[in-house]
Amino acid sequence: MSVLTKQKIASYYDRYKGIDVTFTKEIIQVTGLITQQVLIKCVGDFWPCVVYSSSFGGAKVVANIKSGITDKLQQANNSISLRLSFRSPDKGQPVTFFVSARVAGYNAYGGSTDTALFNLQFTQRPPDDLIEIMGRVLDANINSSKRKDERVLLTADSLRKLKILSKDTAAFIEGVPRRCILRDISFSGAKIIMMGVAKFLVDRDTALRLDFDDPRESFLVRGKFVRAETVEGRKELIALAIIFDEGTIPMGYKVRLNDFLSVVRADNRPDNTLGEQTPPAATPTPPVSAK
Repeated sequence: MSVLTKQKIASYYDRYKGIDVTFTKEIIQVTGLITQQVLIKCVGDFWPCVVYSSSFGGAKVVANIKSGITDKLQQANNSISLRLSFRSPDKGQPVTFFVSARVAGYNAYGGSTDTALFNLQFTQRPPDDLIEIMGRVLDANINSSKRKDERVLLTADSLRKLKILSKDTAAFIEGVPRRCILRDISFSGAKIIMMGVAKFLVDRDTALRLDFDDPRESFLVRGKFVRAETVEGRKELIALAIIFDEGTIPMGYKVRLNDFLSVVRADNRPDNTLGEQTPPAATPTPPVSAK
């Protein structure tokens, strides 16, 4: 692990240690959590459980209380280890580790007499792998609000670093795909070039497809055409600005864009590498939570 990465992990821990991340279906996908391999270890035995939420200081998990786990907890004075496993495209194999914790209490979950929500308090700082995985999501979520208008001009270099497959893509209008070319993107919107008549497209809803590589992912980002401009020398083409629907922007897209912007800032690149920019907003986004 590089010095830069260790510095970033330390920054994640200091900035986000009090924020809970709820493991929705989308968060599970983005983090690569392998749900079948999440276990509680207590006095040498293992129990499957479901992670409901986690921070850098603790977690909430759901487990079956009729499996004998409560008796084991009494024997262990509520000391356990939480086993977590995440997919890692970079390493080619899952990243698996244990986090030492203490059960601070539990309550019936969803009115069930069989399952309970256990409140775990970590007894030491969690492994760097957990801080890095969750920190990327938290950092992307907050920066998507603070720097929502910071646009990235899609040059050959930025396309390669963003791992966008091609500038050629599609905008879906009333479910019908229309070929278009990406010009720039941001957390809050994008600009595309396509054939069409401005007065028939501005104020209409659309969904922009964004295709990424390594790993291969496609996102359909919903929004609205808000402005149109002519393309010099091409009367049949127009440049259209899209504002994304903030409540439906995929977390995976936010993470991809934030990773790119973080590297650019760390490298002290000139401002024109990013294209047109506006100053970041001062209001942070709320913690990641269940929808």
